[in-house]
Amino acid sequence: METRCISKPTIYIDADACPVKEEVLRVAERHGLNAVFVANSGLRLPREDWVRMVIVTGAFDAADNWIADKAAANDIAITADMPLAARLVEKGVHVISPSGRQLTASNIGMALGLRNLNQELREAGAIRGFNAAFTARDRSNFLQALENTVQKARRPANS
Repeated sequence: METRCISKPTIYIDADACPVKEEVLRVAERHGLNAVFVANSGLRLPREDWVRMVIVTGAFDAADNWIADKAAANDIAITADMPLAARLVEKGVHVISPSGRQLTASNIGMALGLRNLNQELREAGAIRGFNAAFTARDRSNFLQALENTVQKARRPANS
């Protein structure tokens, strides 16, 4: 009789400016998943075996590089950083933005292109660099996207 192994993904959080840390903790605890928060400085997190805080140097992209190095296919990553998201999607990692947008092989190119275009427009002074405020709807969208992604990542590989 063949037994299927249900995967247990790790959730990696690009944590320095992440507005959904509490939501990640709730979902990770509910599903028995490990949550790894990566930042340039310490955060107040619960002292639980399934929660880990990784403090990286202040070097440019240190947190991104650490996450990209450690995350594996079928893990889950939370980030608003499009270059990091592109690196992770390429590895088969499930990527979600804090607003609940799922970044996949089919949409990461457009997301990265828009990010680069906006950066060029800001540098040229054509637009201002204001980000939209994080809303209750964004938080709700994120929770739904994370729940759906956890369910997808925990399915047996051949189902």
